[in-house]
Amino acid sequence: MSEKQTDFQSTQTGITKRRISLKWKWAIGTGVGVLLIFTFFSFFVFNSISQVMISQERTQVNTTIDSVDSRLQRVSEIDGITVGKYLRPDSSIGNTDQNERPYNNTLLTNLARRDVIVSVYNLKGEQVFATRRDSKKFQFPEKRNIAHEKSRQFNGLVGRSPIRNNKNELIGYIQVVDTLTSVKRTQQKIIWIVILLTIVAFALISIFGYLLATYLLRPINVMNNTMKQVTDDPQTELRIPDLERNDELSDLAIVFNDMLDRMQRYIDQQHQFVEDVSHELRTPVAVIQGHMEMLNRWGKDDPKILDESLQASLDETKRMKSLVQEMLDLTRADQLEIHFSKEETPVMRVVNQVFNDFKMIHPEFTFTLDSDVHSNPIVQIYRNHLEQVLIILLDNAVKYSTKRKEIHISAAEDMHNVQIAIQDFGEGISEEDVKKVFNRFYRVDKARSRDKGGNGLGLSIAQRLVEGYHGQISLESSVGYGSIFRITLPIDQHETDKYSEDEETNVIE
Repeated sequence: MSEKQTDFQSTQTGITKRRISLKWKWAIGTGVGVLLIFTFFSFFVFNSISQVMISQERTQVNTTIDSVDSRLQRVSEIDGITVGKYLRPDSSIGNTDQNERPYNNTLLTNLARRDVIVSVYNLKGEQVFATRRDSKKFQFPEKRNIAHEKSRQFNGLVGRSPIRNNKNELIGYIQVVDTLTSVKRTQQKIIWIVILLTIVAFALISIFGYLLATYLLRPINVMNNTMKQVTDDPQTELRIPDLERNDELSDLAIVFNDMLDRMQRYIDQQHQFVEDVSHELRTPVAVIQGHMEMLNRWGKDDPKILDESLQASLDETKRMKSLVQEMLDLTRADQLEIHFSKEETPVMRVVNQVFNDFKMIHPEFTFTLDSDVHSNPIVQIYRNHLEQVLIILLDNAVKYSTKRKEIHISAAEDMHNVQIAIQDFGEGISEEDVKKVFNRFYRVDKARSRDKGGNGLGLSIAQRLVEGYHGQISLESSVGYGSIFRITLPIDQHETDKYSEDEETNVIE
């Protein structure tokens, strides 16, 4: 993938669109995600710190009210002169410790703060003392209260409390206004720090996300290049190399390679099919053409030649029909995984059916069935395909059993597989030919095979069908003693147990 934004022309709308690399999408998306999380976390921390600072300021306001109230408890009447004596910085009245310096006193320290305004009012609500000019309107309090007040002109803490002397007589009121200037200044610093950290975090996370995306998407670049080369040359044997990552992308590469191999097999099968058709149909077409040309020239006037030519043409036409059907069967057998990958079949039911059919069709033969299968094994194969394989093998056994017309069928099973064997006592096949009988269009004796109606495709179809369902087919033969074809198919144990339970239920009912 390109690391830059590139343009591409839409083939459908003709509109030029901007393409953003997946790396940038990943980097920006990661950065934005972290930015949102960091913003939420910062907002939570900021509110927590602000609440702590305001709580501390509230405590300070309450402490200031306590200090002023304790100093004015000895006063019988509040006026400007009296309050000034007790609250001015050089006053030592009310101090229990004569060695304490005035400005070390907590009250005087609070009075000196710029963001705190302490005001004292008499019973009429007239201000008799103030550390600074106070624009906050006074309200008569019934009891001490400290509140956070907000308006267009003010945002801070206001504490109000009545003042009582030692005789518990109400002598005045105190109001402490904290403008929270230091708190607001600290909040602004925190906000700028958070903004700076957010920008830095966004940049670092985006860079990290881009680098991580570059590393993680590197296999996709390899896949993309491979796909382009396969598109340019469908016959290429190029495949995605081993990514050595052991993750989902490695699994994707394996699936993609399997898909390419399957496509290559289909292409090869198509080419093979065309070549086989053109090769095998050339002879019957030439024979028919020769007879038609002969009839056209002079043979149509000779009844004997006419009958021979028509019969030969019909025979070749039937052979072409049989050949085309078998080649179509072979092509379908090469594509089992597409259409029949999940079919299930009870093996012995099909074996018994085919066995009984052949006993009826060929009464001149002796068919025997020896079964060592005591369960009801289920195999993953389409029923018609299993039947087709058995028919091909039994037809083959019948065709080549010339003297001893006897055919044995046996079945056995183990923990994982079921095996079916078909034995004839016919001509047999040499060791050299045994290795080739499953090749398409191969005939041991071409002249005799053609006389018996064979095209050399039956065993190829049987092999494709059995192996397409993950089974095995093999041949043991000896010239003059006959042949044994063995089919091995894996048992689906789960379906077998389920089928057996259903059978028992039906018997009970």
